[in-house]
Amino acid sequence: MPVPVVGYIATAILGYLLGSIPTGFLVAKARALDIRTVGSGNIGATNVFRSLGKAAGILVLLADALKGWAAVALMANVVCQWSDPAASPQARESFRIVAGGAAILGHNYTCWLHFRGGKGIATSAGVLLALVPWALLIILGVWVIVFALSRYVSLASIAASFALPFAAWLAGYSVALIVIGAAMAALAIYKHKSNIERLLKGTEHRLGHRASTGACDASKTTP
Repeated sequence: MPVPVVGYIATAILGYLLGSIPTGFLVAKARALDIRTVGSGNIGATNVFRSLGKAAGILVLLADALKGWAAVALMANVVCQWSDPAASPQARESFRIVAGGAAILGHNYTCWLHFRGGKGIATSAGVLLALVPWALLIILGVWVIVFALSRYVSLASIAASFALPFAAWLAGYSVALIVIGAAMAALAIYKHKSNIERLLKGTEHRLGHRASTGACDASKTTP
């Protein structure tokens, strides 16, 4: 098997394992709480924020974003340099795309929790920071505007995800990055399908509603 192919495989595996670290679950576990049994049952930052407070939520948000950024900005470059030192800029971009996509899948479908994870918004933001920072800046603006008007984290995340491929196009990124942006957007919106149903029914909760620590309530907002 050619060394570059091995490099891509290694990048995918390592990116997945890095993304699969269930930060929200571990932070809640340190507080003697199974985050999967409270609020929305999701392991992401929003549910941690609701269930354990601002400090824990911000910690999980930053850690999940760091996973995505590190997979693309650090790990992918190291593996690329090891497997194909003379790689072209296009090949290096491919390594970064593979690493980012794998990290998001690792977060969304973590092997440590029976392949049930978060919605990938924070991890995707970390990936975008390393891959397409100007596009990220645009969709952050979309997120802030929609959230300020609605107070729905889920609606803001869906709107920002939808805007991603258009933002990548406006920012002048390559076709490959626009396509991966569209794929990331589709996955993020798919992971919010239950939120979309609740938004349509008018049962989605706005940020500021603190989750009960009794039992999982599927009607609450997820990140």
